[in-house]
Amino acid sequence: MQNIPLAERLRPISLSDVVGQKQLIGKDGPLYKQIEQKVIPSIIFWGPPGVGKTTLANLIAKELERPFYTLSAINSGVKDVREVIKKASSLGLFGKDNPILFIDEIHRFSKSQQDSLLGAVEKGIITLIGATTENPSFEVISALLSRTQVYVLEHLSKQDLIDLLKRAITKDLYLKEKNIDLKESNALLRISGGDARKLLNIFDLVVSSQSEKKIVITDELVLKTSQQNIATYNKNGEHHYDIISAFIKSIRGSDPNGTVYWLARMIEGGEDVKFIARRLLIAASEDIGNANPTALVIANNCFQSVSVIGYPESRIILSQTAIYLACSPKSNSSYTAIGNALEEVQKSGNLSVPLHLRNAPSKLMKELGFGKDYLYSHDNPNNNQEFLPQEVKGQVFYKPSNNTKENSFRTLLQSIWKEKYKY
Repeated sequence: MQNIPLAERLRPISLSDVVGQKQLIGKDGPLYKQIEQKVIPSIIFWGPPGVGKTTLANLIAKELERPFYTLSAINSGVKDVREVIKKASSLGLFGKDNPILFIDEIHRFSKSQQDSLLGAVEKGIITLIGATTENPSFEVISALLSRTQVYVLEHLSKQDLIDLLKRAITKDLYLKEKNIDLKESNALLRISGGDARKLLNIFDLVVSSQSEKKIVITDELVLKTSQQNIATYNKNGEHHYDIISAFIKSIRGSDPNGTVYWLARMIEGGEDVKFIARRLLIAASEDIGNANPTALVIANNCFQSVSVIGYPESRIILSQTAIYLACSPKSNSSYTAIGNALEEVQKSGNLSVPLHLRNAPSKLMKELGFGKDYLYSHDNPNNNQEFLPQEVKGQVFYKPSNNTKENSFRTLLQSIWKEKYKY
């Protein structure tokens, strides 16, 4: 029993044992109601690592008393999918409920692999449950996505994670025999990054490394023990999100050396080239934006290129693009502008579109004043008519950053809007 990882030993055996995800499996949650009615659609679970995607798939099969097949997209191909579908089809001949096929990391399935699922899902031969840490809109083909319900799993809260630790101490057959005092938990929470599986396994590692009769868990002890074993977690990809975070922050901080180092770590670890290229696309817009608009064009070309080339040559394209982004001037003004505008929309609600900005396709609408007093901007280039609702008139959401390109934007805006951009 002790050789089995703690996260596996504590895997919930019923929905009531699951920590978090109450928006889905609470009494009013849509997934809870579907399970209660014994009817579920094909599902894609989208969420960060260690929040319960695999656990929920297992529990759904158990609650519905359905045959359960599982494949990993990392080491399964079209042949494996077809074999499962063949087995599922034979079960249907005997009047049994259609099986559940769980595919972990479905975002790693190629288009042809995903295509092989379509017929069986559409005909109801199988109920598909896919798990992904990536946005399914990008990683799951539209035909399959249209046949599934996407459920978003949320990060576990600090209290959820602490409750998991307490449950481990009192419920696990091995740990409850020990005298464990959870004095401090910040280091455990910080190293695990909200990943429940990682949290429990690090905790188990710390406890197993101690020989004293009473084990006092402190931040110092956790850090000392985990640092000695950090290579194990890296090898298993546990720092996936830490490394991509370091990569993006190196680009944002204009450090090409840090950028290529963390890029090399991802390449050496076999990271999906498209995952890296997508993050470069985001950085080109979020952190560089209009300070260097060409960055987005280059990042997009990078994404297209690595999608058809792959490793090992794609490492050169990724390196070129990452270094270009790191050495580009930085601006987050577009990111900030849309954030400011969304905050205002959420605060003020659905304000009416001013009459002079409304569309007037019919005579009646024109008689009602739709479009009246609108000044065609090409004929009135220096006219600063109001384009915001009256209730938020004068708001400034976009503030150009101090860089060569956006300074030219500021000059233009000041010539049109005068005092609004006098800063």
